[in-house]
Amino acid sequence: MTFDSLWTSILDVGRDPASGGYRRFAWTAADLTLREWFTGEAHRRGMSCEEDRNGNLWAWWMPPGWIGDPTGAFVTGSHLDSVPGGGAFDGPLGIVAAFAAIDLLVGNGITPKMPVAVVAFSDEEGGRFGVACVGSQLSTGAVTAERALNLRDADGTTLAEAMTAAGRDPGRVGPDADLVKRVGVYVELHVEQGRALDLVNQPIAVASAIWPHGRWQLTFCGIGNHAGTTRLVDRHDPMLAFASTVRAARSRAAAHEAVATFGKLMVTPNGANAIPSRVHAWLDARAGDEQTLTAMVEAISADATRWATEDGVAVEVDVESISPAVVFPEAPRARIMRILGEVPVLPTAAGHDAGVLSATVPTAMLFVRNPTGVSHSPDEYAEIADCRTGARALADVMTDWVTG
Repeated sequence: MTFDSLWTSILDVGRDPASGGYRRFAWTAADLTLREWFTGEAHRRGMSCEEDRNGNLWAWWMPPGWIGDPTGAFVTGSHLDSVPGGGAFDGPLGIVAAFAAIDLLVGNGITPKMPVAVVAFSDEEGGRFGVACVGSQLSTGAVTAERALNLRDADGTTLAEAMTAAGRDPGRVGPDADLVKRVGVYVELHVEQGRALDLVNQPIAVASAIWPHGRWQLTFCGIGNHAGTTRLVDRHDPMLAFASTVRAARSRAAAHEAVATFGKLMVTPNGANAIPSRVHAWLDARAGDEQTLTAMVEAISADATRWATEDGVAVEVDVESISPAVVFPEAPRARIMRILGEVPVLPTAAGHDAGVLSATVPTAMLFVRNPTGVSHSPDEYAEIADCRTGARALADVMTDWVTG
């Protein structure tokens, strides 16, 4: 199959016909449908397919005569899940490009001298349970099984319950003892989440680093009351402190040359004619280095405390997750640049499974141009011609690794 036919074969899965956005949360019907698609494409190519203890899918292309378990493999792939209302490219592009790259190698008569795998990591976006890269974090031990299994979605369903409902055994999750032995290098292709490549008119780039980033939960607690009969001077409205904190976070981010976003909010009781008693919000913060990130979040927390005090409400700030800075190793990056020639080298502020795995195995990333710079939105976009270029570039990289 060509890249184009592979791409169109999944475009309707989990798509909202009204907005055009996707809702492919982990362990939902859309996710399970995509898992079936992945397995089908693996088998179509004569590749064996397995789901590991953490729900990650592995499709294996083995050298002729290989005996025993795979070791030192060239691994590529990404994820199939989405953020709420996300775009088509974030994640699935890397999976489709991986299968298309294998088709190119087969079409060129290339036989690998080492195992090759396409991997689809589970729950990368954290769209359902709130923590990103769950599958890769479990595999590397970056998150414990206890913490992961007790994560809850908006309906109160735990990850353990969701896995059980999907026919999986949550008692198996945990570090992958064979990961280091099995993976020789992991190269992830991903749509660019920004428009740096468009500005320099280049279709692909190599990643240099990932900014440190994290999520914090801020809970503002006041006194619920009637919106019509309660005098302004008698109110303890947590929404005021929250709103002031949102504006202050923007100013703090600008001062630190970083980014800070409040994009998720839960209000209690969430009534149009009621003063809230509680506002629970999520802060996403990212910066060029860990010291700057820490300083910015501390400043935002101090702002929240000050506004809460002035408005007569309480506030608590809790860490949900923090991902340290990742500098991709020089050797894989240099080899890719030798293979592809002069291509841009870019850092990114977006987290990826490649960043999680980088502490355990050699990793690298390729980006495909996003001419709009929009991501995590139905308007996320990449030209199909550029996607084909990305698949060919991945095939060139794969060829060098598996025949060298």
